[in-house]
Amino acid sequence: MIISKTPFRISFFGGATDYPEHFMKNGGAVLGTAIDKFAYISVIPFFSRLFDYSIRLAYRRIEYINTLDEIKHTPIRACLEWCRIMKDIEINYTGELPAFSGLGTSSSFVVGLLNALYAYQGKSISPIELAYQAIKIERDVLKEAVGCQDQAFAALGGFNILEFRTTEDIIVNRVPLSPKRVKEFEEHLLLVYTGIRRRASTVAAKQLKKIDGNREKLKRMREMVDEGYEILTGSGSLTKFGLLLDQAWRVKSELDNSIADKMVRAIYEEGIKAGALGGKLLGAGGGGFFLFFVPPEKHQKVVKRLNLEEVQIKVNAPGSHIIHA
Repeated sequence: MIISKTPFRISFFGGATDYPEHFMKNGGAVLGTAIDKFAYISVIPFFSRLFDYSIRLAYRRIEYINTLDEIKHTPIRACLEWCRIMKDIEINYTGELPAFSGLGTSSSFVVGLLNALYAYQGKSISPIELAYQAIKIERDVLKEAVGCQDQAFAALGGFNILEFRTTEDIIVNRVPLSPKRVKEFEEHLLLVYTGIRRRASTVAAKQLKKIDGNREKLKRMREMVDEGYEILTGSGSLTKFGLLLDQAWRVKSELDNSIADKMVRAIYEEGIKAGALGGKLLGAGGGGFFLFFVPPEKHQKVVKRLNLEEVQIKVNAPGSHIIHA
């Protein structure tokens, strides 16, 4: 049995500049981190000659099939075709957090599955190449309207600034933080679940149609990546980081109406009123997880005011790796 463990991610600044439709003309970058919540994928040899099917898949559903064309889960089908595995395999997926929630879970799935399939075949692949292949599968094979940050955070892990040049040229800059600074930073993070599930590619597709009209906003969002880095790596108060996050969210929510409806805006304003310095809806928008940046002494007040499920997280998690082979 092969088991891969692949992190989910949260991004702070620069989201939406990681789409080739933007960065190929204007450059793009994201400041974010892999978190200590993971996708687990197991791959097991399956002796099809003993059964009346040759592939078994288990995720939210269970599939028993004989050919790849019969597979309903399109990312699994695409990854099996990519690795040229046609039969005699069982794949099982477990995720610590819900899919379609703004944490890059879909890309973590593809990265983790590719990693496991290569290990199953006795092959090794570098983390950055794993990211590049996942991008190609999601964008070119599955035709999903996705950016390029999720695959990189899933494959590489860490707390990084990712700079996007092309879909096969991503520069990874680790954010140098002392353990004390990391602890201080984590104490300001509040992650809550709205309960609203949506497909990020659907929301992103609407934003991409307006990308030319949003160039200046996107350039401003890219500038905030460097500003956030300077605050983080400095020795001053983190208050400025939270206030910058507030600015970034207000700019991002102007990209398209689908990013933040009345309910989403109400959640955000309630968090601010209760003491949060800033925050953002993670991912493309529309629902999923909300991240707030809150002074530790006001944490419980914000949690009580929002009355949403909180998930404790830590930053700088490792990238996709094999934990059993």
